[in-house]
Amino acid sequence: MQDQPLTELTLDQVAKEALAALGAAADGETLEGWHVTYLGRKGQVTQLIRRVSDLPKEERPAFGKRANEIKQALEAAYGRHAQALKVREMERSLVEGAIDVTLPGRSTAHGRLHPSTQVLRRITQISADMGFQVYRSRDVETDECNFQLLNFPRHHPARDMQDTFYTTQRDVLLRTHTSPGQIHAMREYCPEPIRVILPGMCYRYEQLTARSEIQFYQVEGLAGGYDIRFTDLKGTLTDFAQRMFGSGRKTRFRASYFPFTEPSAEMDVECILCDGRGCRVCKHTGWLEILGCGMVHPVVLQNGGYDPSVFSGYAFGMGPERSTMTRYGIEDIRYFWGNDLRFLEQF
Repeated sequence: MQDQPLTELTLDQVAKEALAALGAAADGETLEGWHVTYLGRKGQVTQLIRRVSDLPKEERPAFGKRANEIKQALEAAYGRHAQALKVREMERSLVEGAIDVTLPGRSTAHGRLHPSTQVLRRITQISADMGFQVYRSRDVETDECNFQLLNFPRHHPARDMQDTFYTTQRDVLLRTHTSPGQIHAMREYCPEPIRVILPGMCYRYEQLTARSEIQFYQVEGLAGGYDIRFTDLKGTLTDFAQRMFGSGRKTRFRASYFPFTEPSAEMDVECILCDGRGCRVCKHTGWLEILGCGMVHPVVLQNGGYDPSVFSGYAFGMGPERSTMTRYGIEDIRYFWGNDLRFLEQF
Protein backbone atom coordinates (compact mmCIF):
# COMPACT_ATOMS: atom_id res chain seq x y z
CA MET A 1 0.00 0.00 0.00
CA GLN A 2 2.89 2.36 0.77
CA ASP A 3 4.50 1.63 -2.66
CA GLN A 4 1.37 2.28 -4.74
CA PRO A 5 0.95 5.72 -6.33
CA LEU A 6 -1.53 7.83 -4.41
CA THR A 7 -4.57 8.55 -6.60
CA GLU A 8 -8.35 8.55 -6.32
CA LEU A 9 -8.25 5.29 -8.30
CA THR A 10 -6.26 3.74 -5.46
CA LEU A 11 -8.98 4.82 -3.02
CA ASP A 12 -11.72 3.28 -5.20
CA GLN A 13 -9.78 0.04 -5.50
CA VAL A 14 -9.36 -0.27 -1.72
CA ALA A 15 -13.04 0.58 -1.21
CA LYS A 16 -14.08 -2.14 -3.67
CA GLU A 17 -11.93 -4.71 -1.89
CA ALA A 18 -13.28 -3.61 1.49
CA LEU A 19 -16.93 -3.96 0.41
CA ALA A 20 -16.24 -7.43 -0.99
CA ALA A 21 -14.57 -8.51 2.26
CA LEU A 22 -17.41 -6.99 4.25
CA GLY A 23 -19.99 -9.09 2.43
CA ALA A 24 -18.04 -12.24 3.30
CA ALA A 25 -18.00 -11.47 7.04
CA ALA A 26 -20.41 -14.03 8.49
CA ASP A 27 -19.93 -13.50 12.23
CA GLY A 28 -19.06 -10.83 14.73
CA GLU A 29 -15.42 -11.86 15.10
CA THR A 30 -14.77 -11.66 11.34
CA LEU A 31 -16.59 -8.35 11.15
CA GLU A 32 -14.44 -6.89 13.90
CA GLY A 33 -11.32 -8.04 12.07
CA TRP A 34 -12.57 -6.33 8.90
CA HIS A 35 -13.00 -3.05 10.75
CA VAL A 36 -9.43 -3.24 12.07
CA THR A 37 -8.05 -4.06 8.59
CA TYR A 38 -9.71 -1.19 6.73
CA LEU A 39 -10.92 1.46 9.21
CA GLY A 40 -8.72 0.94 12.24
CA ARG A 41 -5.85 3.19 13.28
CA LYS A 42 -3.50 1.22 11.03
CA GLY A 43 -6.17 0.24 8.50
CA GLN A 44 -5.69 0.64 4.76
CA VAL A 45 -8.13 3.53 4.31
CA THR A 46 -6.68 5.36 7.30
CA GLN A 47 -3.14 4.95 5.96
CA LEU A 48 -4.15 6.35 2.54
CA ILE A 49 -5.74 9.39 4.14
CA ARG A 50 -2.55 10.05 6.13
CA ARG A 51 -0.50 10.11 2.88
CA VAL A 52 -2.43 13.07 1.49
CA SER A 53 0.60 15.27 2.21
CA ASP A 54 2.52 13.33 -0.46
CA LEU A 55 0.32 14.83 -3.19
CA PRO A 56 0.83 18.15 -4.90
CA LYS A 57 -1.13 20.95 -3.23
CA GLU A 58 -3.61 21.29 -6.10
CA GLU A 59 -4.58 17.56 -5.90
CA ARG A 60 -5.05 17.38 -2.15
CA PRO A 61 -8.60 18.84 -1.88
CA ALA A 62 -10.14 16.45 -4.39
CA PHE A 63 -8.28 13.48 -2.91
CA GLY A 64 -9.28 14.40 0.65
CA LYS A 65 -12.93 14.85 -0.35
CA ARG A 66 -13.02 11.48 -2.08
CA ALA A 67 -11.26 9.79 0.87
CA ASN A 68 -13.83 11.12 3.35
CA GLU A 69 -16.69 9.96 1.13
CA ILE A 70 -15.27 6.45 0.89
CA LYS A 71 -14.58 6.33 4.64
CA GLN A 72 -18.15 7.42 5.47
CA ALA A 73 -19.58 4.93 2.99
CA LEU A 74 -17.56 2.10 4.50
CA GLU A 75 -18.55 3.12 8.06
CA ALA A 76 -22.22 3.11 7.03
CA ALA A 77 -21.86 -0.28 5.32
CA TYR A 78 -20.13 -1.62 8.43
CA GLY A 79 -23.00 -0.43 10.66
CA ARG A 80 -25.67 -1.99 8.41
CA HIS A 81 -23.82 -5.29 8.22
CA ALA A 82 -23.31 -5.38 12.00
CA GLN A 83 -27.03 -4.79 12.57
CA ALA A 84 -27.92 -7.51 10.06
CA LEU A 85 -25.60 -9.98 11.78
CA LYS A 86 -27.14 -9.12 15.15
CA VAL A 87 -30.65 -9.76 13.84
CA ARG A 88 -29.55 -12.99 12.20
CA GLU A 89 -27.91 -14.27 15.38
CA MET A 90 -31.00 -13.37 17.39
CA GLU A 91 -33.25 -15.26 14.99
CA ARG A 92 -30.98 -18.30 15.14
CA SER A 93 -30.97 -18.14 18.92
CA LEU A 94 -34.77 -18.02 19.02
CA VAL A 95 -35.03 -21.00 16.71
CA GLU A 96 -32.43 -23.10 18.50
CA GLY A 97 -33.67 -22.15 21.98
CA ALA A 98 -37.36 -22.45 21.22
CA ILE A 99 -39.46 -24.13 23.91
CA ASP A 100 -41.23 -27.27 22.82
CA VAL A 101 -44.59 -26.93 24.58
CA THR A 102 -45.43 -30.54 23.72
CA LEU A 103 -42.72 -31.87 26.06
CA PRO A 104 -43.90 -33.09 29.48
CA GLY A 105 -43.31 -30.68 32.35
CA ARG A 106 -40.41 -31.12 34.75
CA SER A 107 -41.27 -31.44 38.40
CA THR A 108 -39.66 -28.93 40.76
CA ALA A 109 -37.46 -30.38 43.48
CA HIS A 110 -38.76 -29.37 46.90
CA GLY A 111 -36.78 -29.20 50.11
CA ARG A 112 -37.78 -31.36 53.04
CA LEU A 113 -37.65 -31.04 56.78
CA HIS A 114 -34.95 -33.07 58.47
CA PRO A 115 -36.45 -36.16 60.18
CA SER A 116 -35.26 -34.90 63.58
CA THR A 117 -37.00 -31.59 62.92
CA GLN A 118 -40.21 -33.40 61.97
CA VAL A 119 -40.21 -35.39 65.20
CA LEU A 120 -39.29 -32.30 67.25
CA ARG A 121 -42.29 -30.49 65.81
CA ARG A 122 -44.54 -33.44 66.57
CA ILE A 123 -43.31 -33.60 70.18
CA THR A 124 -43.72 -29.84 70.54
CA GLN A 125 -47.27 -29.96 69.16
CA ILE A 126 -48.34 -32.77 71.51
CA SER A 127 -46.72 -31.00 74.48
CA ALA A 128 -48.42 -27.72 73.57
CA ASP A 129 -51.80 -29.50 73.53
CA MET A 130 -51.04 -30.60 77.08
CA GLY A 131 -50.28 -27.05 78.20
CA PHE A 132 -46.47 -27.03 78.01
CA GLN A 133 -44.64 -23.97 76.73
CA VAL A 134 -41.35 -24.08 74.82
CA TYR A 135 -38.39 -22.70 76.77
CA ARG A 136 -35.07 -22.19 74.97
CA SER A 137 -31.86 -22.58 76.94
CA ARG A 138 -28.25 -22.09 75.94
CA ASP A 139 -25.88 -24.71 74.49
CA VAL A 140 -22.80 -23.46 76.37
CA GLU A 141 -23.17 -24.00 80.12
CA THR A 142 -21.22 -23.75 83.33
CA ASP A 143 -20.25 -26.81 85.30
CA GLU A 144 -22.44 -25.48 88.09
CA CYS A 145 -25.66 -25.46 86.05
CA ASN A 146 -24.88 -28.59 84.03
CA PHE A 147 -23.93 -30.70 87.05
CA GLN A 148 -23.72 -29.20 90.53
CA LEU A 149 -27.16 -27.58 90.75
CA LEU A 150 -28.65 -30.80 89.35
CA ASN A 151 -27.28 -32.80 92.28
CA PHE A 152 -24.05 -33.88 90.51
CA PRO A 153 -21.37 -32.82 93.02
CA ARG A 154 -17.79 -32.73 91.84
CA HIS A 155 -16.32 -36.24 91.51
CA HIS A 156 -19.84 -37.75 91.58
CA PRO A 157 -19.65 -41.15 89.81
CA ALA A 158 -22.73 -40.35 87.69
CA ARG A 159 -20.62 -37.79 85.80
CA ASP A 160 -18.81 -40.70 84.15
CA MET A 161 -22.04 -41.47 82.25
CA GLN A 162 -21.72 -38.12 80.41
CA ASP A 163 -18.29 -37.62 78.83
CA THR A 164 -18.05 -33.87 78.52
CA PHE A 165 -16.65 -31.34 76.04
CA TYR A 166 -14.92 -28.72 78.20
CA THR A 167 -13.80 -25.39 76.74
CA THR A 168 -10.52 -23.61 77.37
CA GLN A 169 -12.25 -21.50 80.01
CA ARG A 170 -12.43 -23.12 83.42
CA ASP A 171 -15.74 -24.85 84.25
CA VAL A 172 -17.36 -23.86 80.93
CA LEU A 173 -18.61 -26.69 78.74
CA LEU A 174 -21.03 -27.78 76.02
CA ARG A 175 -24.12 -29.03 77.79
CA THR A 176 -24.36 -32.80 78.03
CA HIS A 177 -28.15 -32.77 78.47
CA THR A 178 -30.99 -30.25 78.40
CA SER A 179 -31.57 -30.60 82.16
CA PRO A 180 -29.60 -27.44 83.12
CA GLY A 181 -32.41 -25.56 81.37
CA GLN A 182 -34.59 -26.63 84.31
CA ILE A 183 -32.56 -24.40 86.64
CA HIS A 184 -32.85 -21.40 84.30
CA ALA A 185 -36.59 -21.94 83.78
CA MET A 186 -37.36 -22.41 87.47
CA ARG A 187 -35.43 -19.30 88.46
CA GLU A 188 -37.31 -17.32 85.83
CA TYR A 189 -40.80 -18.63 86.72
CA CYS A 190 -40.35 -18.83 90.52
CA PRO A 191 -42.55 -18.64 92.57
CA GLU A 192 -45.29 -19.40 89.98
CA PRO A 193 -46.19 -22.94 88.84
CA ILE A 194 -44.27 -24.04 85.77
CA ARG A 195 -44.92 -26.30 82.78
CA VAL A 196 -42.31 -26.15 80.01
CA ILE A 197 -40.45 -28.30 77.51
CA LEU A 198 -36.84 -27.54 76.66
CA PRO A 199 -35.76 -28.81 73.21
CA GLY A 200 -32.15 -28.43 72.14
CA MET A 201 -28.88 -29.98 71.00
CA CYS A 202 -26.64 -31.82 73.45
CA TYR A 203 -22.97 -32.81 73.14
CA ARG A 204 -21.03 -35.73 74.57
CA TYR A 205 -17.51 -36.87 73.95
CA GLU A 206 -18.39 -40.43 73.01
CA GLN A 207 -17.25 -43.02 70.52
CA LEU A 208 -19.37 -42.95 67.37
CA THR A 209 -21.43 -46.12 67.10
CA ALA A 210 -24.76 -47.18 65.65
CA ARG A 211 -26.42 -46.15 68.94
CA SER A 212 -24.38 -43.12 70.05
CA GLU A 213 -23.37 -39.78 68.56
CA ILE A 214 -21.33 -36.83 69.80
CA GLN A 215 -24.30 -34.51 69.17
CA PHE A 216 -27.99 -35.24 69.42
CA TYR A 217 -31.29 -33.58 70.23
CA GLN A 218 -33.09 -33.89 73.54
CA VAL A 219 -36.44 -32.63 74.71
CA GLU A 220 -36.66 -31.97 78.42
CA GLY A 221 -40.02 -31.62 80.14
CA LEU A 222 -40.65 -29.94 83.49
CA ALA A 223 -43.89 -29.44 85.41
CA GLY A 224 -44.03 -27.94 88.88
CA GLY A 225 -46.78 -26.80 91.20
CA TYR A 226 -48.60 -27.73 94.36
CA ASP A 227 -49.48 -31.35 95.17
CA ILE A 228 -48.02 -32.81 91.95
CA ARG A 229 -47.53 -36.57 92.26
CA PHE A 230 -45.93 -39.45 90.40
CA THR A 231 -49.37 -40.46 89.14
CA ASP A 232 -49.54 -37.10 87.31
CA LEU A 233 -46.24 -37.93 85.64
CA LYS A 234 -47.44 -41.39 84.58
CA GLY A 235 -50.73 -40.05 83.24
CA THR A 236 -49.03 -37.30 81.23
CA LEU A 237 -46.41 -39.59 79.68
CA THR A 238 -48.89 -42.38 78.94
CA ASP A 239 -51.11 -39.92 77.10
CA PHE A 240 -48.06 -38.56 75.27
CA ALA A 241 -47.05 -42.05 74.12
CA GLN A 242 -50.59 -42.75 72.89
CA ARG A 243 -50.53 -39.60 70.76
CA MET A 244 -46.97 -40.08 69.57
CA PHE A 245 -46.94 -43.79 68.74
CA GLY A 246 -50.62 -44.58 68.23
CA SER A 247 -53.75 -45.06 70.30
CA GLY A 248 -53.84 -48.26 72.33
CA ARG A 249 -50.05 -48.60 72.46
CA LYS A 250 -49.00 -50.23 75.75
CA THR A 251 -46.48 -48.57 78.04
CA ARG A 252 -44.60 -49.51 81.17
CA PHE A 253 -42.38 -47.81 83.76
CA ARG A 254 -39.21 -49.31 85.20
CA ALA A 255 -37.34 -48.09 88.27
CA SER A 256 -34.10 -46.29 87.45
CA TYR A 257 -31.71 -43.70 88.84
CA PHE A 258 -30.98 -40.08 87.91
CA PRO A 259 -29.28 -37.68 90.37
CA PHE A 260 -31.78 -34.89 89.67
CA THR A 261 -34.99 -36.94 90.18
CA GLU A 262 -36.26 -39.08 93.07
CA PRO A 263 -37.92 -41.47 92.52
CA SER A 264 -36.68 -42.06 88.96
CA ALA A 265 -37.98 -44.29 86.19
CA GLU A 266 -37.53 -45.20 82.54
CA MET A 267 -40.52 -45.51 80.26
CA ASP A 268 -40.92 -48.19 77.61
CA VAL A 269 -43.45 -48.42 74.82
CA GLU A 270 -44.65 -51.53 73.10
CA CYS A 271 -42.52 -52.13 70.00
CA ILE A 272 -44.33 -50.56 67.08
CA LEU A 273 -42.54 -52.79 64.56
CA CYS A 274 -43.51 -56.16 65.95
CA ASP A 275 -46.47 -55.11 68.18
CA GLY A 276 -44.76 -56.58 71.21
CA ARG A 277 -44.06 -60.01 69.73
CA GLY A 278 -40.29 -59.48 69.74
CA CYS A 279 -37.91 -58.52 66.95
CA ARG A 280 -34.30 -57.54 66.33
CA VAL A 281 -34.99 -53.83 66.93
CA CYS A 282 -36.49 -54.38 70.39
CA LYS A 283 -33.96 -57.16 71.10
CA HIS A 284 -36.83 -59.64 71.23
CA THR A 285 -38.24 -58.09 74.41
CA GLY A 286 -41.31 -56.53 72.80
CA TRP A 287 -40.47 -53.16 74.45
CA LEU A 288 -38.57 -50.05 73.39
CA GLU A 289 -37.19 -47.47 75.82
CA ILE A 290 -38.26 -43.95 74.85
CA LEU A 291 -37.45 -41.67 77.82
CA GLY A 292 -36.28 -41.24 81.39
CA CYS A 293 -38.34 -39.45 84.02
CA GLY A 294 -38.99 -38.92 87.72
CA MET A 295 -40.06 -36.51 90.42
CA VAL A 296 -37.79 -33.48 90.65
CA HIS A 297 -35.28 -33.95 93.48
CA PRO A 298 -35.87 -31.58 96.45
CA VAL A 299 -32.28 -30.30 96.14
CA VAL A 300 -32.90 -29.34 92.49
CA LEU A 301 -36.17 -27.63 93.40
CA GLN A 302 -34.37 -25.65 96.09
CA ASN A 303 -31.58 -24.70 93.67
CA GLY A 304 -34.26 -23.46 91.27
CA GLY A 305 -35.74 -21.19 93.96
CA TYR A 306 -38.74 -23.25 95.07
CA ASP A 307 -39.50 -24.50 98.56
CA PRO A 308 -39.60 -28.33 98.29
CA SER A 309 -41.74 -28.59 101.41
CA VAL A 310 -44.70 -26.98 99.61
CA PHE A 311 -43.77 -27.33 95.94
CA SER A 312 -43.26 -30.49 93.88
CA GLY A 313 -42.77 -31.35 90.25
CA TYR A 314 -41.81 -33.96 87.71
CA ALA A 315 -39.35 -34.01 84.81
CA PHE A 316 -38.71 -36.19 81.80
CA GLY A 317 -36.28 -36.28 78.91
CA MET A 318 -36.37 -37.95 75.52
CA GLY A 319 -34.32 -38.05 72.31
CA PRO A 320 -36.09 -37.28 69.01
CA GLU A 321 -33.54 -39.34 67.07
CA ARG A 322 -34.19 -42.35 69.27
CA SER A 323 -37.93 -41.89 68.84
CA THR A 324 -37.48 -41.66 65.08
CA MET A 325 -35.34 -44.79 65.08
CA THR A 326 -38.05 -46.55 67.06
CA ARG A 327 -40.82 -45.37 64.80
CA TYR A 328 -39.17 -46.24 61.48
CA GLY A 329 -36.87 -49.11 62.43
CA ILE A 330 -33.66 -47.14 61.74
CA GLU A 331 -30.69 -49.09 63.04
CA ASP A 332 -27.88 -46.50 62.90
CA ILE A 333 -28.13 -43.07 64.54
CA ARG A 334 -25.23 -41.80 62.41
CA TYR A 335 -27.56 -41.60 59.41
CA PHE A 336 -29.16 -38.47 60.88
CA TRP A 337 -26.04 -36.32 60.58
CA GLY A 338 -24.33 -38.01 57.62
CA ASN A 339 -26.20 -35.75 55.12
CA ASP A 340 -26.89 -38.71 52.83
CA LEU A 341 -29.80 -37.61 50.64
CA ARG A 342 -30.78 -41.23 50.02
CA PHE A 343 -31.64 -41.42 53.71
CA LEU A 344 -33.06 -37.93 54.23
CA GLU A 345 -35.38 -38.04 51.21
CA GLN A 346 -37.26 -40.98 52.68
CA PHE A 347 -38.86 -38.63 55.20
